[in-house]
Amino acid sequence: MSTASVNDRIQLIVNGQSDEETCSPSLAKGPWEFDTKVPAYGPGASMGDVIPTGSPVQGGLPEEYKVASNDELHARIRAAKDTLGDKLVILGHFYQRDEVVQHADYLGDSFQLARAAADRPEANYIVFCGVHFMAETADILSRPEQQVILPNLAAGCSMADMADIESVTACWKELTDLYGTGPDASGKVPVIPVTYMNSSAALKGFCGENGGIVCTSSNAATVLEWAFERAHRVLFFPDQHLGRNTAKAMGISVDDMPLWHGRRELGGNTADQLESAKVILWNGFCSVHKRFTVAQIEKARVDFPGVRVVVHPECPMDVVDAADESGSTDYIRKAVEGATTPTTFAIGTEINMVQRLAAQHPQHTIFCLDPVVCPCSTMYRIHPGYLAWVLERLVAGEVVNQISVPADVAEPARVALERMLAAKPV
Repeated sequence: MSTASVNDRIQLIVNGQSDEETCSPSLAKGPWEFDTKVPAYGPGASMGDVIPTGSPVQGGLPEEYKVASNDELHARIRAAKDTLGDKLVILGHFYQRDEVVQHADYLGDSFQLARAAADRPEANYIVFCGVHFMAETADILSRPEQQVILPNLAAGCSMADMADIESVTACWKELTDLYGTGPDASGKVPVIPVTYMNSSAALKGFCGENGGIVCTSSNAATVLEWAFERAHRVLFFPDQHLGRNTAKAMGISVDDMPLWHGRRELGGNTADQLESAKVILWNGFCSVHKRFTVAQIEKARVDFPGVRVVVHPECPMDVVDAADESGSTDYIRKAVEGATTPTTFAIGTEINMVQRLAAQHPQHTIFCLDPVVCPCSTMYRIHPGYLAWVLERLVAGEVVNQISVPADVAEPARVALERMLAAKPV
């Protein structure tokens, strides 16, 4: 794999200087080209997903940030960081483009960044280079006087949008009507809600109010064990694949994991199916990880005998089963870092992270299972131009793009998140 950044590779493809393929030539444009009055995920892996009406849109970006060169933007970002000093902390997710990651004070997965947000009480401003639900989580876990900023308000998450509070509340009513609500002689309740970190603050609050918990891909198994100590069943949303793969690895039969389709009676299931269920899976998915296939794994094994295939548990079950290993973004990072001899890795997760690992570990051969250069649509909405803009507005004494979760949502959501933070993977 080339060690050029993903953005550089896309520019070369679009300019006819590379024979690689990208899923959308529009990725070569600045994200402000897609920040209109109409909500949209933008080019990339989620561009075909249906975005809910009323989703956030980003206002106009001043022209000076659109036309500035990367070198100029990087210099302005560094200058603003120097001026703000300890008042500022920048959090960057593994899936961010390299041009943004280089300015992050902390780089990590959603679990690690949730901890980082809670562990920097001296910072006045938390600039979260990630997506909307992550910034919401940082706001919930930070001190009241801290202000959380998302450089581009259009950086949402199509998976998170696949489960909304109205649909989940309706589902919960049907399930509790079927199962009842009180504990049995063993002290367990019939069902408990578990939401993946990739969900709105409202759904985290729903879990907090109903005895539930949040999980990340790092601690999903630990969280499910926590849930089964308290309940006979789990309602898991929004990502069906993480729920299925985690529960299957714990020995739960796939037959005991019915899929819940919102807005269908009993989610499209029979009462008998739900009675015998152990995990009820919401019909959501990650469009990045849905791109990986068993055929890609088979080709990697033919092309690179002895290849080590590592995929994210948001991939479909057949892909996880065909891989050598599966784990969170941090698991993948540690797998590469822990390889003591030159190894060929085929990795099934977002291309920016895979590309970065390849550049950081030239002793290994590292490539993305999907040969098409197709980053996460919404992570890619964060651009150095937006980061420079929000930082320079802070220097000028103005907070823009603040993410603030209302107290009536934040309080129960904090309960569910604190349970998550306490559920440390062994």
